[in-house]
Amino acid sequence: MTEQDYDLSLVEGARAARKQAYAPYSNFRVGAALRTKSGKVFYGVNVENASYSLAICAERSAAVAAVTAGELEFEEIAVVADTERPTTPCGACRQFLIEFSPTLKVVVANTSKVHFVQPLTALLPCAFDADTLES
Repeated sequence: MTEQDYDLSLVEGARAARKQAYAPYSNFRVGAALRTKSGKVFYGVNVENASYSLAICAERSAAVAAVTAGELEFEEIAVVADTERPTTPCGACRQFLIEFSPTLKVVVANTSKVHFVQPLTALLPCAFDADTLES
């Protein structure tokens, strides 16, 4: 994999954001950096809650920040966790992100290397989307 396959600054931004994660229960910190089609970058972290189902993932946190700023078209997201195995976006995040960008490039990394780059559609084939509602 070459640096042309992904935006290294997004990976570094996700690594830096990860340090701000609020994960007092699991200690599993995740950071995300999302670049929109306009070139703006939004950061997110996972935020846990004592009521576990109310936690929010880093990917959705970054996407919500982008939407709040009026950005609805996403190009690339880097997701970083401190794990040896790749930590991909969870199913809820995949579904959430595909709403805005089926062509989103997903970069999965840890604190020292990039594991892989995939289009979101490869991570969520046969997604439920607006076209599904029209059938």
